[in-house]
Amino acid sequence: MAVVYQALHRRVSSLVCRLHSTYVRKMRYLNELKEDDSLCRQALTSGTFYLFHNLSPFLQKVGKKYLVPQLSAAGALEKSAIESELQGSFTDLRKALFVVDGKDSPLLASAQSLLRWHDSHQYCSKTGQPTQKNPAGSKRVCHASGITYYPQMSPVVIALVSDGSRCLLARQPSFPPGMYTALSGFCDMGENVEETVRREVAEEVGLEVESLRYSGSQHWPFPSSSLMIACHALVAAQRNEISIDSLELEEARWFGLEEIVEGLKREPRSSKQDDGSFLPWFPPEQAIAHHLIREWVQQQSAQTA
Repeated sequence: MAVVYQALHRRVSSLVCRLHSTYVRKMRYLNELKEDDSLCRQALTSGTFYLFHNLSPFLQKVGKKYLVPQLSAAGALEKSAIESELQGSFTDLRKALFVVDGKDSPLLASAQSLLRWHDSHQYCSKTGQPTQKNPAGSKRVCHASGITYYPQMSPVVIALVSDGSRCLLARQPSFPPGMYTALSGFCDMGENVEETVRREVAEEVGLEVESLRYSGSQHWPFPSSSLMIACHALVAAQRNEISIDSLELEEARWFGLEEIVEGLKREPRSSKQDDGSFLPWFPPEQAIAHHLIREWVQQQSAQTA
C-alpha cells in the first residue's frame, strides 16, 4: 500500500505542477479566449494591439533597432497621422520579420496570417452567404449552412540536400540578388513528408534522395500561411549531377563547407562586388532555412574535427 500511495502521490503532485505551470495556464487561457466570447470582449478592453495597414505591420525605428509598439487603442487616426504621431511606418512583412526582435516575429507572422485568412473567407464556399467572425477571430461561421470555418495552414517541405561533403542551394528569379536557400515545395494531396521531399528534389534538381532526416518546423506567413517542415536529404555522391527545372529555379549548385561558412557571415549589402556581381549569401537566422544550413555546417565540422 505504501508503494502504491507514493506512486499515486507522485502522479498527483506532477499533475498539480503541470496545471500550475506558466505554460499550461497560458495555453488554457488562450483556449478560453477562443471559445468564450464574453471573456474575449473583456480582454479586448484591457489588451494591447499590433497595428496593420494593408497587411503591413507598424514599426518604430529607435536608433539601429526596429520595435513593434503595442498600443492600448489605435483610436480613429488616419494612417498618415498614426505614422507621424508614433514616429514610425507600416512596413512590408517580409522586411519586418528580419529586423524586429525574435519574440515579435512569430506574433507578427501569426497576426498577418489571420488577417489574410479572414479577408479571403468572408463568404461561405457552399452558400455564397457572408460568414461571421467570432470576437477572437479564431473561426468564421455561415449561419445559413451552419458550416464553421477555421484558419488553416498549407504544409510545405524545405529540404537541404547533401551528397555527404557538399550541400545544394538554389535560387528563384524573384529572390534578392545573390541569395541562395534550400529547396522547398508544397505537399500534394495524399502525400506524406518523405514522398514530398523525394518528389520535389527530383522535380527541381533531377536528383534521387536516398535518405532523409527531420530537423524542425516553422510557421511561415507566405504566400498565405504555411507550415515549413524542414529536413536534411542525402543523395548518392556518385549520382549528383544537377539538372534544374528552369520553370521553378534560376540556378542551383553545390557548395563546399568553406564557402557556406563564409556565406553565413555575409549580409546582403556586403555581397555586391565592384563589377556588379553578387557573392552568395543565405537566409537570416529568423528563417528555418538558416538553421538547416547551420546544422549541416556543424555536422560537417564534427566529421572533419
